Amino acid sequence: MKRLIKLKQPVIVEGKYDKITLCNIIDAVIIPTNGFGIFKDKEKCAVIKALAQKNGVIVITDSDSAGALIRAHIKKIAGNAEIINVYVPRIGGKERRKTTPSREGILGVEGMTPEIIEKALFECGVFCEQTDSRRKITKADMFSFSLSGCKESAEKRKSFLRFINMPDNLSSSAMLDLLNGMFSYEEFKERAVKWQENTGKD
Repeated sequence: MKRLIKLKQPVIVEGKYDKITLCNIIDAVIIPTNGFGIFKDKEKCAVIKALAQKNGVIVITDSDSAGALIRAHIKKIAGNAEIINVYVPRIGGKERRKTTPSREGILGVEGMTPEIIEKALFECGVFCEQTDSRRKITKADMFSFSLSGCKESAEKRKSFLRFINMPDNLSSSAMLDLLNGMFSYEEFKERAVKWQENTGKD
C-alpha cells in the first residue's frame, strides 16, 4: 500500500489536476476551488468556512497573480480561523497536458514533483507523518444512512447536518467533502447511528 503524508487539515487547491497530483502525495481531504469559481460558489464557501473553523485549512495555489487572488478570498471566507499558506516555487515551463504555458509562463501545482511539494509543506510548518491511506467516507456510506440516493435524502441530509451543527443546505457531494474533513469513517458512523436513534428513523 502506498505510503502518504498525512495532514489533519483539509487542503484547498485551485483545480482538479492539482487535486490529482496531491492525491498521490498526501492523505487529506482536498477541495478544488475550480479557479475563480470559488467567488460565486456559495455552497463550497460554506464547506470551506466550516472546515476552517474546526481544524483550520491548508492552502496551496499556483505562485501567480490568480493564485494570490484565490488565497485572499479563502482568507476572507475563513475569517479568524487558522490558514496555513503553502507556497510552491516559481518555475518556468508548462504542464504536459497543456499546449501552451500559463499567462505568466510558470508551472502550477499540478506540474510540481512530489519532492518539491513535500519540501514546500515542511518549509511552511505543516506537521506531517507517514501513514497508510485511511478509510475515506464514501457516497455508499452516505447511502447506507439514506443521506444520498433516496427520495428523502435532501431532508435527511439537512437533519443530519443540523445534528452535527454544520451548514444544513448542502448537496451530497459538498456534504461528503465536509464529512471527510471533519471525521474518520468510524466517527461518521458513530454520529450517524446516534442521529438515527435521536430522530427515530431508519
